[in-house]
Amino acid sequence: MAIVSMTENDLLATHHTPRVPSEPGRLLTVHEVAQFLKVPVSWVYERTRRRSQNRIPGFRLGKYWRFDEAEVREWLEGQKA
Repeated sequence: MAIVSMTENDLLATHHTPRVPSEPGRLLTVHEVAQFLKVPVSWVYERTRRRSQNRIPGFRLGKYWRFDEAEVREWLEGQKA
């Protein structure tokens, strides 16, 4: 009988539950926000546009978008109400 050792990435891939570790003041990329919310990256970009009604709180660093993890979590809780 063989013992199979799975890495954390293997487990995540198997269960399809990407994790975004929580750290105080952590900045997330567009891809990390999409992974956290389980939506396409294009959906996140759409929610950063000024004309979007429920904008995700974020800011630009040059050409890159960054999101404060705590603010994204608060925004998400507000979407549930």
